[in-house]
Amino acid sequence: MSDILLDILPLAGKGYCCSQILGLLALRAQGRENPDLIRSLSGLCHGMGQSGGTCGILSGGCCVLGLYLGKGSDDEAPLEQAELAVATFVDWFTERAVPQYGGITCAAILGDDGGKPDVSRCGQLLADAWARILLLLTEQGQDPAVPREE
Repeated sequence: MSDILLDILPLAGKGYCCSQILGLLALRAQGRENPDLIRSLSGLCHGMGQSGGTCGILSGGCCVLGLYLGKGSDDEAPLEQAELAVATFVDWFTERAVPQYGGITCAAILGDDGGKPDVSRCGQLLADAWARILLLLTEQGQDPAVPREE
């Protein structure tokens, strides 16, 4: 079992969904807490609003990349590579999920489980997504341990 998966399992056990777990991993990497952000990521849980739509790993991963690379205030611009990094993550996720699960929705990934989160089914995909996010950030010269405003 990977170190990333060992970080994920306790968070899933505490009731966080995939999008929230990615947010928590990013904030922990930065040595920060932001309950408002984590709370807001719950809107992406189980396919956005519990609908079974786009997987929270995909949407949450895009949000985490935005945390590092996106615009956050009137006097701030997104980093030049922000759109490319998000597009690359979406492409990677699609290439990773579609062959195994038949789609990128929570419903496709969970199959007949009725949209109920299942860390045994989603855990490795979540761990792989976090590893991909870290790789994308470091390839763009961004240190995942350093918050954007620094």
